[in-house]
Amino acid sequence: MKKIELFALCVMAVACGCSKENIWDTTTSEQSSTSGVSGSTTVETESDEEDLIANTEFARTITITFSDSGGASVSGDENGIVSISGNAVTINNTSTTEKVKYVLSGSTTNGYLKIYSNNKQALVLDGVSIANPGGAAINNQGKKRCFVIVNGTNTLADGSSYNTPEEEDEKAAFFSEGQLVFSGEGTLTITAKGKSGLTSDDYIHFLGSQTVNVSSSAGHGIRGKDFIMVTGGTITAEASAAMKKGMSSDSLVVFNGGNTTIKVTGGTAYDSDDAEYKSSAGIKADQFFVMNAGTLTVTNSGAGGKGISCDGPAYFQGGKVSVTVTGSNYGSSSGSGRPGGWGGSSSSSDSSKSAKGIKIDGNIYISGGDIYAYAKNHEAIESKAEIQITGGTVYAQSGDDAINSKGNMAITGGHVCAYSTGNDGIDTNGNCYIEGGVVYAVGSGSPEVAVDANTEGGYKLYVNGGIIFAIGGLESGSVLSQACYSTSWSKNNWYALNADGETWCFKSPSSGGSGLVVSAASKPTVYTGVTPEGGTAEFNGMGIFGGSASGGSQVTITSYSSGSGMGGGMPGGGPGGWGW
Repeated sequence: MKKIELFALCVMAVACGCSKENIWDTTTSEQSSTSGVSGSTTVETESDEEDLIANTEFARTITITFSDSGGASVSGDENGIVSISGNAVTINNTSTTEKVKYVLSGSTTNGYLKIYSNNKQALVLDGVSIANPGGAAINNQGKKRCFVIVNGTNTLADGSSYNTPEEEDEKAAFFSEGQLVFSGEGTLTITAKGKSGLTSDDYIHFLGSQTVNVSSSAGHGIRGKDFIMVTGGTITAEASAAMKKGMSSDSLVVFNGGNTTIKVTGGTAYDSDDAEYKSSAGIKADQFFVMNAGTLTVTNSGAGGKGISCDGPAYFQGGKVSVTVTGSNYGSSSGSGRPGGWGGSSSSSDSSKSAKGIKIDGNIYISGGDIYAYAKNHEAIESKAEIQITGGTVYAQSGDDAINSKGNMAITGGHVCAYSTGNDGIDTNGNCYIEGGVVYAVGSGSPEVAVDANTEGGYKLYVNGGIIFAIGGLESGSVLSQACYSTSWSKNNWYALNADGETWCFKSPSSGGSGLVVSAASKPTVYTGVTPEGGTAEFNGMGIFGGSASGGSQVTITSYSSGSGMGGGMPGGGPGGWGW
């Protein structure tokens, strides 16, 4: 088994200049696949023990109290490192080697905290409220680890314009050059209207059980340049400006726990600095996305917006993910005048941006967890490379392809539902392999099918195993090593598929393609009009597994050949499957 240090690869690939204090040990397990999907199937992430505040000793504690009535005050500052002018507080700890803990309390509507330090430090937010009309509420220019302990109720707010010295960065209402590590049991609310809400030019790590609510009407909600990791706590991030992200990182976004909610309402706009159109996203990771544990809820209503977007691979290994994208597709390709997502080559003048649920440029690996992905107008789950599903539960619903891969796709385990109301259920522009698990796929109607492969490109659908319930048929010319059977179906009806001593219940949709194809290791029996009993509901209520079924009547199924005409269509399943 080959081990690859993922973080080292990120450093070499993007030269991100990450801190020498490191982040965490991140490795992947790479193995060959017999089903045509290559690469690493899982990724391991372990947080740096230095992020635990208990492992750092502090030389002293300094208390700073803000007050609009009499100005800020300070106690415990034996070395004279704190200077105060009204409620403008500046800390300069560059001439000592002391690690200092600063306790902040009180309230000001016209103040700030600015820090210069060469040492690790801790900020204890102990019922503090800071609003700065001219910039960041907290601006940490120190490049070492900064612990943020959240106690009580705390608020931070910036102004609509920033008065930032030319030689400094000040990118958010709460900005830090160094790492930010959050813990505690209190609440912090950050409201930004000038720039982003919470930003580190290194990384951000959420620990503990604190609640952090961040919103920005001008920039990103939360941005960690080197990475963002959520290990604990309740995190909300909102971004309402065009092009902006709820969470953004130049490298990795990782969830190891906690409860995270992201809401984006901004759409697509032209970025004059980069001379291109850019869309919004709930999460944008330039290198890797990893979901290990916890809950993640993402909504995006912006035109052309994405739910989760990553330029590299994505690993879904546990936890619960819910992505809902309701925005329309945006713009048109140069010279075409057509709606976004409908053709034309990409160029700097191409304004087309498609509103997709989970859009990954690298491979997608799903080995565990629970994924719900809905996109009203484009793909719910898309990989510009390959998709491998070995476990977990996936529900994808879309007005376009529900699940789409530019390359091969392999399903060897897990429970997968791909429901399209306007295109293919499962669409691959390479080979599609179904070798295990449970697959419920719905295509919208001819020429779209339930499971599609690009036959004109020389690719095929291979059925070698698994439980299959496919409304709308399979791609013509498929290789069916495991026998498949066909019958008709009726809408809004419960079906039971009995095979190998188990019962699988599926509810048919209100619309879909003609013909039902089923498959199992042995010839199944199919009943219509049943009442599910017991079991576990999955697939957004369209599947109930592990129970039994009563009533109904058995339907006649006949041997199915993929050349019988219940499949086919344009390569990739027509518009949307071409990668348009």
